[in-house]
Amino acid sequence: MTGHNAVVVVMGVAGTGKTTVGRLLADALGVPYAEADAFHPPANVAKMSAGTPLDDADRAPWLDAIGAWAHDHEGRGGVVSCSALKRAYRDRLRAAAPGIVFLHLTGDRALIARRMAGRADHFMPVALLDSQFATLEPLAPDEPGVVVDVAPGPESVTEQALDGLGPLPLVHTVQSVSNR
Repeated sequence: MTGHNAVVVVMGVAGTGKTTVGRLLADALGVPYAEADAFHPPANVAKMSAGTPLDDADRAPWLDAIGAWAHDHEGRGGVVSCSALKRAYRDRLRAAAPGIVFLHLTGDRALIARRMAGRADHFMPVALLDSQFATLEPLAPDEPGVVVDVAPGPESVTEQALDGLGPLPLVHTVQSVSNR
């Protein structure tokens, strides 16, 4: 992976496959996986289920819980999914666990909407996808991580992520890995 047992945060808008890729990545790396949705308090789930986007105040305790998990796994490694849509959210996570790296899953809105529409038993409705894209601040050049397009499917995305994360040192670099 990165040679330093980092915690990888699999980020992106809803429907990009954060859970699927996160589990595959954790399995490939032999590290624990945590699902960000499990860190949401019931009020957040109810709000999103009703089609209401979360605000920063809603997200703060959720991000703090994910940051605490990442902090607990620093040096041992781990993978956690988290939309981490804004730079401020990623900064908050880095404040808790400075060595984390990000895997930003990206894709075409139409593809992601189709994937979301096909999901069963998930609280996030397709109606909130536009608010997610509007909120998204892609990884900046000074943020450690890789960007991978999700079009090829989870297994290919995971392979590309492993390739991209493999040589990633503890420097602030963004690499883009795509199927172009």
